[in-house]
Amino acid sequence: MSYRLIRPLFFALDAERAHHMSIALLRMMPAPPALQPDPMLAQTVAGIAFPNPVGLAAGYDKDGLVAHKMHGLGFGFAELGTLTPLPQPGNPLPRLFRLEADRAVINRMGFNNGGQAAAAERIARRRRRDGAIIGINIGANKDATDRIADYATGVICMAPLADYLTVNISSPNTPGLRALQDRAALDQLLGAVMAARGTGRTPIFLKVAPDLEPADMEDIAAACLDHRIDALIVSNTTISRPPLRSAHAGETGGLSGAPLHDLSLEKLRAFRGLLGARLPLIGVGGIANAEQAYARIRAGASLIQLYSALVYEGPYLARRIHAGLKTLLQRDGFRTIGEAVGIDA
Repeated sequence: MSYRLIRPLFFALDAERAHHMSIALLRMMPAPPALQPDPMLAQTVAGIAFPNPVGLAAGYDKDGLVAHKMHGLGFGFAELGTLTPLPQPGNPLPRLFRLEADRAVINRMGFNNGGQAAAAERIARRRRRDGAIIGINIGANKDATDRIADYATGVICMAPLADYLTVNISSPNTPGLRALQDRAALDQLLGAVMAARGTGRTPIFLKVAPDLEPADMEDIAAACLDHRIDALIVSNTTISRPPLRSAHAGETGGLSGAPLHDLSLEKLRAFRGLLGARLPLIGVGGIANAEQAYARIRAGASLIQLYSALVYEGPYLARRIHAGLKTLLQRDGFRTIGEAVGIDA
């Protein structure tokens, strides 16, 4: 069934209820077969063999209920979470808003999740029978007295279950969390995270905000190299507000979707300028078609991630981007996607 036909049913519900319904439907439905790996789109990043570069961003599947099925929708990998050490309800309702006229979303969810212990057994059980590439996004509890210790706990608990871990310090919806992007705090955090990983081989990614000043970006780039982080995800939602037309434009929280596109691409280009090819980048924010994904790759992203665009484009967007990327690579004479990474940098 075409998503255009059923989208009005979802949009008749408030955004968070529609989100839960989509999760419930995916849990009930058998997963379609995964796309066959295409040598033109496959690449190895941080030691992981990704069958294609299109990933599901964290935030959709907070508790690891359906991430293992997303490869059937065309995703090369899926990132679940954010998971915190202890369960927490998140911020008061309502906290998720569609901005239809802007093809955007504002959320102030606040890391609502059932906690790492509840998710761990579920994830382990599903991964034993499924070969999908799964990243796990970890965060700190809102009321934690030692947030850095929360991240270390997350690494110890979740690293054995993940193909990679993402350290999320970029959500605007947990007060004070973004302060961990400051150089001194970031050095302390990344030191603790890498120590908690110990001799394990699970790659560690860092996810940052788009609302960074040039000096902040220089510090983050240096810290990632100093602590040998495996990849940098650019970027999370923004607290800035470009001109918006929708009724919910005044809501507080993180803005994602189409209005984030230019800002996120700008920050990706800046990090590529700072890091060159020394650290893989993952481009996120406002990507809704193959041309935008390709621009992110040419700007320096080895992988890209989607989330908000799925609200407007439907669950098979990843398959369409997958096909479109191959066409664009062939048009420009590239044999593999790796040849295109950073070509415009």
